[in-house]
Amino acid sequence: MILIDPPTWPGHGKYWSHLVSDVSYAELHAFAERLGAPAKGFERDHYDIPAHWYEKAVALGAEPVGSKELVARLSAAGLRRRKADVRAAGRSSA
Repeated sequence: MILIDPPTWPGHGKYWSHLVSDVSYAELHAFAERLGAPAKGFERDHYDIPAHWYEKAVALGAEPVGSKELVARLSAAGLRRRKADVRAAGRSSA
């Protein structure tokens, strides 16, 4: 399922939502493409979505959830990739 949290995250003069999948990255990338999100909006395990796209994402089928639920469901699915985890994986493969 595609999930989106409220656009409460400030950055670059805008507010942002996080768009994730609790099924697979393939599902997430396919949804992001349908939404029109640029690939550069993908960061480790989510897309950063500007506030003005929130309603469009919901209309396309993203389930609105709170930020804590989004992280919990992403983690439960084994798809959470924190910065520290990604850095550690990079060091161990070097």
